[in-house]
Amino acid sequence: MAILTKEQAKALLTKAISYSKAEQCELNLSGSDSGNIRYARNSVSTSGGISTNSLVITSAFGKKSGTATINEFDDASLEKVVRRSEELARLAPENPEFMSFLGPQQYGTDSPTFSDSTAAMSAKERADAVQASLSQAKENKLTAAGFLSNRMGFSAMMNSKGLFAYNKATNVAFNITVRTQDGKGSGYATRGYNDFKKLNTKTDTAVAAKKALASVAAKAIEPGKYTVILEPTAVAVMLENLFFNMDARQADEGRSFMSKPGGKTKLGEQLVDERVNIYSDPWNAELPTAVWASDGRPQQKINWIEKGVVKNLYTSRYWAQKTGIKDIPSPDGAIMQGGTKSLEELIKGTEKGILVTRLWYIRSVDPQTLLLTGLTRDGTFYIENGEIKFPIKNFRFNESPIIMLNNLDEMGKSERTVSAESDTNYLLPPLKIKDFTFTSLSDAV
Repeated sequence: MAILTKEQAKALLTKAISYSKAEQCELNLSGSDSGNIRYARNSVSTSGGISTNSLVITSAFGKKSGTATINEFDDASLEKVVRRSEELARLAPENPEFMSFLGPQQYGTDSPTFSDSTAAMSAKERADAVQASLSQAKENKLTAAGFLSNRMGFSAMMNSKGLFAYNKATNVAFNITVRTQDGKGSGYATRGYNDFKKLNTKTDTAVAAKKALASVAAKAIEPGKYTVILEPTAVAVMLENLFFNMDARQADEGRSFMSKPGGKTKLGEQLVDERVNIYSDPWNAELPTAVWASDGRPQQKINWIEKGVVKNLYTSRYWAQKTGIKDIPSPDGAIMQGGTKSLEELIKGTEKGILVTRLWYIRSVDPQTLLLTGLTRDGTFYIENGEIKFPIKNFRFNESPIIMLNNLDEMGKSERTVSAESDTNYLLPPLKIKDFTFTSLSDAV
């Protein structure tokens, strides 16, 4: 039992909650079926499938709560795990921040997170997609390593106050690193979709292969401040550090880039270039997400940064009640409004600059300013008079996404991309940034 329909999930949760003797009880049920292929040195190394399911029960007496988990769903097992959660709740200390569970919620129409083509994806289709990728590498006498996975799953939530929520979703993820046989050139591409039909491993591998061949014989240039064009994958690893830290409590308590002296925050202030608009929308056709958060709160379309001004911060229910601020859950995806130019047009309009395929090994230097450090990799190129002139050796950078978005020159068209650091999907444009700070050279390819 991995994937349950809405009706099946509701029936199982109704049976489980009927055993509850707690003052409050909340259940979270989930399951998934997934498959994957991993390959390296131009041949498949592993292939497999995984089916999972779990039921998490939280029982509460006053401000004391206990949680137990099970993956067996016969009547005896359901009653046993409910009793166990109640035993743990009675033993637990009181939680001063415990919030009573939510009552029934209105979630609106379902988000288009489920694709039949991905749900029906077979092992042969995975193998064929990988074969298409490998053929590109072999034709160019390159060495490829990659990973392809597909997943369909569901999640459901019910509590003793009458709340019920359900969502089913699919996704397919692909990443590929291609290297020249002498190891001196490297290219990379990654894609993620809800709909398998949108994935083209042959095309994506061709992009990576082109970069691998073009990045051989890289030249060293001096570190310093340069105009850069960041491809969407590179943009993702920078901006997600902004997305992940727009928490109201952290800001109020002086622990984030949104904090100001005296317990104040930068909410309502212009933080970045006025052309920057960042939002989340569960119903976005290119990046759909669940219409309810993990605690049962409805998700809505939210403007986080509008014309450079911070409009909203997300918060826990406890902190919203304590401070009287707007009660907004954290989103499952983020979208940055882009421009109209392609990546090629951004390059063509650049007199001197650096094209960055990918940033990785990102680490925080200063949480108060969001200063980050990391490295370029898998294809870094020098641009002159609108053309890529030659590959360059990789750099270490020290940069803040806040400073970066204040040095914004141009934006390209937004596209769905995947962070190589967190595997999270976003809708982001390539960005042309002035005065991006490279601090030292790296010998890595």
